Amino acid sequence: MKKKTAVLSIVLLSAALLAACGKKENPAEGKAATVPAPVAAIVVGLDDNFPPMGFRDEKNTLVGFDIDLAGEAGKRLGAEVKFKPIDWNAKEAELNSKRVDVLWNGLTITEARKEKILFTTPYLENRQIIVVTDKSPVKTKADLAGKVVGVQDGSSAIEAVEKDAATAKSLKELKKFGDNVTALMDLGAGRLDALVVDEVVGRYYTTKKPGEYRVLDENFGTEDYGVGTRKDDTELMAKLQKTLDEMKKDGSAAAISTKWFGKDIIKK
Repeated sequence: MKKKTAVLSIVLLSAALLAACGKKENPAEGKAATVPAPVAAIVVGLDDNFPPMGFRDEKNTLVGFDIDLAGEAGKRLGAEVKFKPIDWNAKEAELNSKRVDVLWNGLTITEARKEKILFTTPYLENRQIIVVTDKSPVKTKADLAGKVVGVQDGSSAIEAVEKDAATAKSLKELKKFGDNVTALMDLGAGRLDALVVDEVVGRYYTTKKPGEYRVLDENFGTEDYGVGTRKDDTELMAKLQKTLDEMKKDGSAAAISTKWFGKDIIKK
């Protein structure tokens, strides 16, 4: 009896092995495995004192142009967008350590940053303007010689000033601040002679205090804003780029721009 049972078991095992070897992989199953997973959540790193791109209102709520733009992109991606204030001077470290997924807060596209960050195509054009007090004798870049000029630490304003070697060399000091709000306060108090700042930020503040500040005709050049991800996060970048392109095309990006700047300044 035991012998017959053993023989039967061997026959059944052989049949099972043959069936397994002859089984073909379902092509549909293989394809399904390669479909990218949906984006569940995106952590956006930002400087929360950078109006009108991202800042806190009187209720301490995060608001701003980039906040609205990122929020709309998240809705279209079906992803929860979480905003995380970071030290803007350490933004690359925050991104590459995966504490944030995206840098989206008036991030200027530069060749140096391209080595560490993957960028979308530009969505806004910006200039580095020079702001002085209304009564300041400074009228040109040449007048900055021997003066103390403020910039935000970690911002592209530093690189913009340094590119103008003659002006940079003539300065008494290029003083760095943690944020532009503090720098503007020092400018108003006379502790600075001028401030080099993103145009979108500088004009936002100067229009709120008419008669206190003046923007020089000369500037430190034009630059572009983009959204940044880690270099190897190509899947998320592709989704963000597609979504931004759609928002530009259907006018939703223009509507957000008009809300914050009074006109459509989206770079097509």
